[in-house]
Amino acid sequence: MFQNLFTKKAVFEIFDMTAADCHDMSMLHGERFARGWGDGEFHSLMTQDSVFGFVARQTNRNDKSLGGFVLTREVAGEAEILTIAVAARQAGQGLGWRLMLAALRQTIERGGESLFLEVDEGNAAALALYRKLGFRKVGERKAYYQQADGNKAAALVMRLDLR
Repeated sequence: MFQNLFTKKAVFEIFDMTAADCHDMSMLHGERFARGWGDGEFHSLMTQDSVFGFVARQTNRNDKSLGGFVLTREVAGEAEILTIAVAARQAGQGLGWRLMLAALRQTIERGGESLFLEVDEGNAAALALYRKLGFRKVGERKAYYQQADGNKAAALVMRLDLR
């Protein structure tokens, strides 16, 4: 009880993603996914004109810690969330919601008419977020994700119509 009185909650701002964020994104991705993406993979995506994203960085600390990010691609009216990650210590604080809203706004500004994503069928927090945003399941890829324990999980394909 008293710990909450004496600790200041981290405040995050959402910024446009840049190539300088690739290392931090790679580190966080590796913490949150069984098969993390390397710096080079992020950098390669960031060089494509169709790819954009946002990072959540702390604003009340000097280190500007990365709390989360979302990476999106939009081509010819269709967009997809390539990946999204929120640091475990920031889970449940609304960063995923804020990052998704930033991606949605940018997708609409770029002319996107629909937004797709894939999510592990067992990721209850992500599924709740996506459903709250209006995404609906349109497909399933069985045994798509390799779990840390060696098991495989289905990927649910979800879609949000933007127009």
